Amino acid sequence: MSDALRLTWVQPEDLLGHELRQAAEDGRDAGEVTAAWLAAGGSPAPPAAGASVVPASPELRTLALRLLDELSSVPSPLAAQEPTGLAAIKAACPNWPTGPGDPLPTKAREARASRTTGTTGTTGTTGTTGPDSRPAAPDDAAASLPDTPAAVRDPRLPDRLHAAWLGRAAGCLLGKPVEKLPLHAIRAIARATGNWPLHTWFTAKGLPAELARAHPWNRRSATTSLAENIDGMPEDDDLNYPLLNLLLLQRYGRRFTTADVGRLWLDELPAGRTFTAERIAYRNLLSGLEPPLTACHHNPFREWIGAAIRADVHGWTHPGDPGAAAEQAHRDATLTHTASGVHGAMFVAAAVATAADGAGDVHRALAAGLTVVPPASRLAHAVRLGIDTARAEPDFASVVDRLHTAYGQYHWVHVLPNAALLAAALTHADGDFGGSICRAVSGGWDTDSNGATAGSIAGLLAGRPGELPDRWTAPLKNRLSTSVAGFDGTGFDALAHLTHQEALRP
Repeated sequence: MSDALRLTWVQPEDLLGHELRQAAEDGRDAGEVTAAWLAAGGSPAPPAAGASVVPASPELRTLALRLLDELSSVPSPLAAQEPTGLAAIKAACPNWPTGPGDPLPTKAREARASRTTGTTGTTGTTGTTGPDSRPAAPDDAAASLPDTPAAVRDPRLPDRLHAAWLGRAAGCLLGKPVEKLPLHAIRAIARATGNWPLHTWFTAKGLPAELARAHPWNRRSATTSLAENIDGMPEDDDLNYPLLNLLLLQRYGRRFTTADVGRLWLDELPAGRTFTAERIAYRNLLSGLEPPLTACHHNPFREWIGAAIRADVHGWTHPGDPGAAAEQAHRDATLTHTASGVHGAMFVAAAVATAADGAGDVHRALAAGLTVVPPASRLAHAVRLGIDTARAEPDFASVVDRLHTAYGQYHWVHVLPNAALLAAALTHADGDFGGSICRAVSGGWDTDSNGATAGSIAGLLAGRPGELPDRWTAPLKNRLSTSVAGFDGTGFDALAHLTHQEALRP
């Protein structure tokens, strides 16, 4: 038998299985397509991996492509309550934030009118490494921009951005070794190594051999992400996308279009560093399709987590302006995602933007995130369920069990379970940095992505790098590895400086 190349996330026979599952999730009637596929010998989607083990015959692959086209013509009954277009989303959101400093509805704003902001701190953003094709804003530019929002002019913003970059890296790194492992395996490994409830890096030291064989570490991360071998921040797509979005703003400004995102990816993003919806959209770009078709043509991953992991920079560069952050995230997300996938990105961007304003309240940030999501949508329901469950259960393991009961049928990369878990982890930890990333990772599903977003928000709330425990930041060694050209080896202080420049630009 020849050694067949099994390229993950693009094989038509696998896409058809995932599209059938997507149809069940968004309410489309796929009964006839399912019957035709199974009768021809087709298989369901791989439960976790990106490609099935055995390649399909040419006839079965051709059938998969035809059935994908058939399914794309079946409308979802959820479309009206889960729009993808920005105008429709805003029309569905009665409390859409009106501008800088107004992340919450009027009553909530009045209730916090006298709230004070966080503590003072130094900027600490001395690095300038990284490509920037536009003139640099001077370090004291904030003082000369009276028309910009107060949160952008806050001299403590650079420190918050530095802490956010560090937090995103630490949370991602914590989750990397156990990515793709089921929840029971994560718990068993942590217990066996004296790390339960989760409170520090995963380690292979002391792990029984039979447990290691039964639940192997993520093969891409085992050599870089365990306590005994961490040496700086290794490459990960959860850090590559923030770098790309920095390049996006430097190259095209904050009025970039969705097509500009596609142009940037073709110029700067190696195809092999894309996954799920991003890989499909990349393929669609190379096939000559343009947005929004890039997001929906033969793309069963369009409601997965990919757009949400790209949203932080949109929030970081719009501190105190969750509406503008969400609109910017929408233009990014619609290259690859629709409906819940887009809503997830907007939710994260708005929550990050609110956490970045210096008020230091995680619950306020989550509430602001919900104002940019249609309230009748599945994404809004997932976030509310995560928050409510975390408030009701003092034991976080019980919170996770309830969420897995509610969303266990979803793929581990889908945005809905991960949004519920992220909201629950942040709510339960009440702003504590270590508690936030450990809860997010210990809940399973997309461990590195949830850890990264939780770390970004909790880092912003901490306010400055010195407020993050040294055990989480020292192993990063202020060094990021990446295949995004010009950024390999860049320090997080330098990345914060570049991010601050983009926050200052009109």
